[in-house]
Amino acid sequence: MNARAIQLLLPDGLAASAAADALAAELPIVTQRAHTLERTFWDTFDGRIHQAGLALVDGGRRLALTDPATYAEEVGADHGDSKQRLLAGDLPAGALRERLAPLIEMRALRPIARVRSRMLPVNVLDELGKIVVRLRVEEPLAIGGAGKLALRPRLHVIGVLGYDADFDRVLALLTGQLALVEAFRPVHDDAVQAAGASVGGTSSKARVDLRPDTRADAAAVTVLSRLHEVVEANLPGTLADIDSEFLHDLRVAVRRSRAMQRELAGVFPPEPLRVFRDGFRELQTITGPVRDLDVQLLEFDDLAAGLPAGEDVAPLRRLLEARLQTERKTMVRALRSARTRGLLDNWRAFLGELVAADEADRPDAARPVQDVAGERIDRVYRRMVKMGRAIDDDSPAEALHELRKKGKELRYLLEFFASLYPAAVVKPMVVTLKGLQDVLGRFQDREVQADLLRALGDEVAVQEGGAAALMAMGVLVQRLAGEQAQARAEFAASFAEFSAKDQRKVVAKTFAP
Repeated sequence: MNARAIQLLLPDGLAASAAADALAAELPIVTQRAHTLERTFWDTFDGRIHQAGLALVDGGRRLALTDPATYAEEVGADHGDSKQRLLAGDLPAGALRERLAPLIEMRALRPIARVRSRMLPVNVLDELGKIVVRLRVEEPLAIGGAGKLALRPRLHVIGVLGYDADFDRVLALLTGQLALVEAFRPVHDDAVQAAGASVGGTSSKARVDLRPDTRADAAAVTVLSRLHEVVEANLPGTLADIDSEFLHDLRVAVRRSRAMQRELAGVFPPEPLRVFRDGFRELQTITGPVRDLDVQLLEFDDLAAGLPAGEDVAPLRRLLEARLQTERKTMVRALRSARTRGLLDNWRAFLGELVAADEADRPDAARPVQDVAGERIDRVYRRMVKMGRAIDDDSPAEALHELRKKGKELRYLLEFFASLYPAAVVKPMVVTLKGLQDVLGRFQDREVQADLLRALGDEVAVQEGGAAALMAMGVLVQRLAGEQAQARAEFAASFAEFSAKDQRKVVAKTFAP
């Protein structure tokens, strides 16, 4: 059972000694010697530690997962030299890694804030001289590239087990007679904000709130501007190769932008739209090889885990890693180019001027977005039903791939415009669509992975240990083929749920013009 704890804000400019004097006037206390505490806080780019209601604290010699308010350690590990990036596999083996690995997955941990605090311990005593409440006056400084910035001082009020009544009495005095208010967030969040970063991480979600009567072009600008922000936010991490999710989120934002360009084409002037569609298609193309290799390596251990004893695929892994480095250099050059920078800057400027542009060649521009979005959702859904019904056991793999791509467009439309329609309609529809996408995704992913392994055969063969690796690769290709066949076998049932009569009726009633 943990002791109760709360943090209260002290008035700006109140020194720790003055705070202690104010407390001494109201409470029987004993003041101890002040000390300095320096901590570095870590999290992922998207704030997974924060979202889990935790803090990851590096005190210089120990990395600890803690309560975000009291910094009481839940699990930790001693470490050597500090790094600027930690993946789950970089953490010391043991309880800390086991706790963090499923939480952060493939994301990298990085320092998000550094805080140096002068701490003045003050203990509240009872009539027998026993400590019944612990107080800590904290004067924090955010330490960063811009220097030191004083943060709001605070008072930590920490209970002692068995003395709840004393805790309540002291807290009532502090909040009543001394008029202190509760700190609504921990000190490291203040430090993150002081550095100009996003408290709780940077989200790559694209959902926006729209009004049904908003002009369709204005709604498109809202959605696409948000997607542009996501691309720009993830571009530095992609270039620096911090973790694979930066590239993934960048590519998803580009793909969503392309879907909006296609599905709401009537709100854009045709010729500028053609130029931007070509540019975004190129952006998707230049990032594709690296993402494919990222996925291959992320899944490599799971894929190789079931190989017979003695089967060694280390030469294959080395080759994939070398190929990834080569493709990454090519991608980074393209992303750093004036061409890519111009595309993104011109796209932002184009969106800023769209609503005021001539509507002569933009037939959907001034229409209510709910009408335009509903028509597109209805049309794409009906197109998917038609495509899926045409697929049988003899259909080529390309038919399933095309259905998967169309499914992505429907998913994006539902995400973009979810605020316009009843959640009771959208959510079940998304659930059945996700089920279908999962089947189609596994079908295509296994094909892509198998094709890549086959294509690398000659290069693996000439490496040391290549002959044995080729045999292992043959086993892997067979396994991938089996998983692809299993996904295809699941297609009929998944598609039947997605295209059920009741679902078709709901779609027609909700979205059809």
